Amino acid sequence: MRETIGRADRASMQLLMGAGLALLSYVFVGVLLFTAVASLIVIGLGVLPETVLMLRRIAGHKRRQVAQWSGTRIPEAYTPLTGTLVERVRKAVKDPGTYRDLRWLALHFVYGFALLYAALPLWVIGVIVDGVWCGLLRRRAVVLPLIVRLAELDARWSRALLKPSAEDERNAELAERVEELTETRAGAVAAHGAELRRIERDLHDGTQARLVALSMRIGLAKRAHDQGGTDPDTVRRLLDDAQDQAEEALTELRHVVRGIHPPILTDRGLVGAVRALAASSGLEVSVRDDGVEGGARAPAAVEAAAYFVVAEALTNAAKHSGAHAARIELARAPRGLRLCVRDEGEGGADEAGGSGLLGMRRRVAALDGTMDVTSPAGGPTEIGVELPCVW
Repeated sequence: MRETIGRADRASMQLLMGAGLALLSYVFVGVLLFTAVASLIVIGLGVLPETVLMLRRIAGHKRRQVAQWSGTRIPEAYTPLTGTLVERVRKAVKDPGTYRDLRWLALHFVYGFALLYAALPLWVIGVIVDGVWCGLLRRRAVVLPLIVRLAELDARWSRALLKPSAEDERNAELAERVEELTETRAGAVAAHGAELRRIERDLHDGTQARLVALSMRIGLAKRAHDQGGTDPDTVRRLLDDAQDQAEEALTELRHVVRGIHPPILTDRGLVGAVRALAASSGLEVSVRDDGVEGGARAPAAVEAAAYFVVAEALTNAAKHSGAHAARIELARAPRGLRLCVRDEGEGGADEAGGSGLLGMRRRVAALDGTMDVTSPAGGPTEIGVELPCVW
């Protein structure tokens, strides 16, 4: 009997929340009327997209409520309301999800209250009848389970009204995918621009300065030689300085080249390049390879992105986290490459703090990959990346 009452109590709470949402729907009717009038006089068209977003939030609350009760999620299929005001209004009006939510809103106002009202007398009858039938005679309860049936009916009707058609769901997924690709393309363009500016800065501040100094040393040596070469030691010293400047310029050029595409990736592959990074990081780094080395190699762009993610993560760990040890895991997935970099530092990594995480995320997103960062205060920090590719 106690278990039966518990189930009926949970069902009643479900029906009560549904009735509360129905009451909110009644209040929302006033918002809809205001929006309709404002839209008719054109000046208030800006209210329409916001009203539709509010309607989506109300329907989303019901979806979560039904999912919590039944354990089955109701998918959403909405057209993103982005762009100019005219575009947002057009998308809001043409979106089938808007009319689906309005239909649910109108019908839920009726059955949301009706089911709750039907449950109230069942409680009175059930406590008496099931109290004797189930509590005293040890038989199966017959009245209180009907309240659970009412809650299931509410969930079933709401699911039928809010669930989008297969075509609407595909269109919404396509629109969401287009929106995502637009964002990642913008991020890729920004990352590309930042990379070009970095290369230009490195060439201007490093290599170009070395070459200018080299030209000056050679000019001074040539002038000293043309004046009769009375001081060979001076000419020798100038030539030695010119040679040093040439070697430094060559080192700067190699640094710039490594920033574009590290030659070690071509020579030793991703696993070998990551092990070289681990050895030179200044941390105690363990590298675990799960099927990446020895088989078919990932595309060069994927290897380069993975390499730079590892390099940036190890640099952050050495400079900012206070960690002494880190772990790198590389794994071949059926549809791509997975990597994880974990350090045992202080944690608290913030993408807005200039720690390079935003650049890493943009580089990964440009290849349609995903990146997850977990860095609670006190550590550890874990960066997980998955890059899609065909092996």
